Amino acid sequence: MRILLVEDEPAIAQVVTHALRAEGFEAVHCLTGGDALAAACGQDFDLAVLDVGLPDIGGFALCRQLRRERDLPVIFLTAQDAEADRILGLEIGADDYVTKPFSPRELVARVRVVLRRMQPPQPVMTRQNDAVFAHDAEGHRIRYRGRVLDLTRYEYGLLAALLQRPGAVLSRAQLMDRVWGDALESGDRTVDTHIKTLRAKLRDVAPDEDPIRTHRGLGYSLEVGA
Repeated sequence: MRILLVEDEPAIAQVVTHALRAEGFEAVHCLTGGDALAAACGQDFDLAVLDVGLPDIGGFALCRQLRRERDLPVIFLTAQDAEADRILGLEIGADDYVTKPFSPRELVARVRVVLRRMQPPQPVMTRQNDAVFAHDAEGHRIRYRGRVLDLTRYEYGLLAALLQRPGAVLSRAQLMDRVWGDALESGDRTVDTHIKTLRAKLRDVAPDEDPIRTHRGLGYSLEVGA
């Protein structure tokens, strides 16, 4: 698999590149955001590791530009340990967030976790009450009342997690673990935000229905009855 590493500190980039290649990854290193965008135009990448503090384009802005063409998994590297920066990175769609200094072996492990999480589930069609929801796990598509929902990666992940256990109450921590893996240190706000946008898309299909139930202090559940 091909990994795009965007890091303006050559010493860090050399260590990370070596660690990735030692584990069988093809690593392409760019010093600037501009170089990364040029590289992305000429080849496909399976994941990007982006330094937040780049000299030309900020890592967050670079993430947005790289994702204009495809849904690329992203891990951020940063020397900043502020909670606000972690939340911002995760809310724009980061799959993980690593604070410098870090262990190259840990970073490679996180790369593997993210890539494994991106693999499709078992290639089968599962259904929870055909009249309400139909989940195509292989195609990462969910139908609601017969209409395919236009979902972001995390909206899809949340709804798929709730569909796996209809009626069961899943805590925010459980949802974070299933959808974001171990990427979040704190994320109630992130889960709530994505639940809100997911609810809005469900209401676009059926304005009078709200199949997602909020259980205060506990979490969320999904009702799939007709």
